[in-house]
Amino acid sequence: MKAIKNLLAKLTPKTAKGRKRRNIIVVILIVLVLLFLFIVRPILSAGQQLTNALYTIAAVERRDLTVTVNGTATVEPADSYRVTSLVRGEIVDAPFEEGDTVEEGDLLFSFDSSDVQNTIQRAQLSVDRAQMTYDDALDTVEITANGDGVIQTLYVDEGDSVTAGTVIADIVDRDTVTLKVPFHSQAAQQFYVGQAATLTVDGFADRLSGTVTEISGADTVATGGALVRMVTIEASNPGAITSSSTGTATVGDYSCTQSGSYTYRTEKSVAAANSGDVVSLSVREGDRVSDGQLLCTLESSTSVDSARLSLEDAQLSLQSAIDSLDDYTITSPISGTVIEKNYKAGDTLDTNNASAEYLAVIYDMSYLQFEMQVDEVNIGRIQVGQTVTITAEALPGQTFTGTVSKVNINGTTSGGVTSYPVTVVIDDPGDLLPGMNVTADILVQQVDNALVVPVGAVARGNYVLIPGEGAIGKDGSIDPSRLEQVSVTLGENDDSYIEITGGELQEGDTIVIEQTYSSIWDMMGMSATVG
Repeated sequence: MKAIKNLLAKLTPKTAKGRKRRNIIVVILIVLVLLFLFIVRPILSAGQQLTNALYTIAAVERRDLTVTVNGTATVEPADSYRVTSLVRGEIVDAPFEEGDTVEEGDLLFSFDSSDVQNTIQRAQLSVDRAQMTYDDALDTVEITANGDGVIQTLYVDEGDSVTAGTVIADIVDRDTVTLKVPFHSQAAQQFYVGQAATLTVDGFADRLSGTVTEISGADTVATGGALVRMVTIEASNPGAITSSSTGTATVGDYSCTQSGSYTYRTEKSVAAANSGDVVSLSVREGDRVSDGQLLCTLESSTSVDSARLSLEDAQLSLQSAIDSLDDYTITSPISGTVIEKNYKAGDTLDTNNASAEYLAVIYDMSYLQFEMQVDEVNIGRIQVGQTVTITAEALPGQTFTGTVSKVNINGTTSGGVTSYPVTVVIDDPGDLLPGMNVTADILVQQVDNALVVPVGAVARGNYVLIPGEGAIGKDGSIDPSRLEQVSVTLGENDDSYIEITGGELQEGDTIVIEQTYSSIWDMMGMSATVG
């Protein structure tokens, strides 16, 4: 500072005005010096520190990797049962206390069932009355033939029970046969019902005389595209024609375009219109019958179905009342320990004064388990049988072991992320109790003597920075322009290290880790707030 003043003394005139100007220059120079000492130089120094803080040095090394998937959960018993009741009323028996062990099927609660017993008696009376009504409704129903012909097949015998729609008999008239064949449309339009026709039977030389009984009023397209109409011709059966016979027909000067199959004029089935029992048969197979002739008699009437339904309804009501009696006795569906009992013998349970949601609670403590949620990224690595390390905040210093017993693929999505429930069975629960919160680490992979680098050393694109020639100064400073990128193939990783399975890195190689912005602020002793 003294040198500066001497320099100013030589350069500034020794007048009042000159001295004043010199003082101003002195002040300016002092301010500049102070700015350099307290602002500019620290900034330059901090810039150098910031450059060094952007990068740190590490080494490629070998270590054992333990890869886990972790989560939190709440411990639960192997099974639990909250006792509820479907009925209300006075509890007449509850033969257990809290802390007792009960077996599956043991009685827990029984209720006063006098009301339902009365209901059962009334339901039984209703069944008896409906049965009498049904018996009175039964009478006989006659079943008759629906055409002329011969009883080809009789399907029932006296005493058989049939339902509505059951086929009683088949009636066939073989004396007359019909043949339905196609004719060219223009020719068929000239035919008329009653017109004479000539029929042939395949396999026989004789011809039959027949009569046109029906002519289709609509054209159809035959094979080859020709328009045809179907014509039905009836003729007497000489005895050799069966339902499997085929033949052709000629009407006037026109012949059919295609052969057809013969059918019997009458070939019908007779069915029962009502349900009932066959009490009498009036015909046998082979008998000739006429239309309307009595075939058999059923004990039935149009009122039977209604009476039967009333009887069935009464029977169902009775069974429902009997079944409801089971609700008045509650047994345990599991074996376990009673941890809560809210009602005792003599208490009355109803919808107005229920003091607890459950009558009792039973826990199966044969083993403990919990269900933890695993992120969709990791669920593919979880398998049944994997070992789980468990800790509980309520039991500091204690560690428990579990096993994955179930992996559920019914995931739940929240915030665009899907998680899946994984069930873990605790091998030896020790001091753990149901309801305790635990932290679980599922061991998914163990890699021994793996070649690793810190997780932060791997940049996007799977490359690692290594120092080139002259990148690291003698003072430890790093020249970013001399850093080089090396591609690597990655394997497993834990929270701190990641496995290198391919690339040019070797154990002991030096690597450079580029720090994140938060790490840089930490290294400089500063804090960054994002607002």
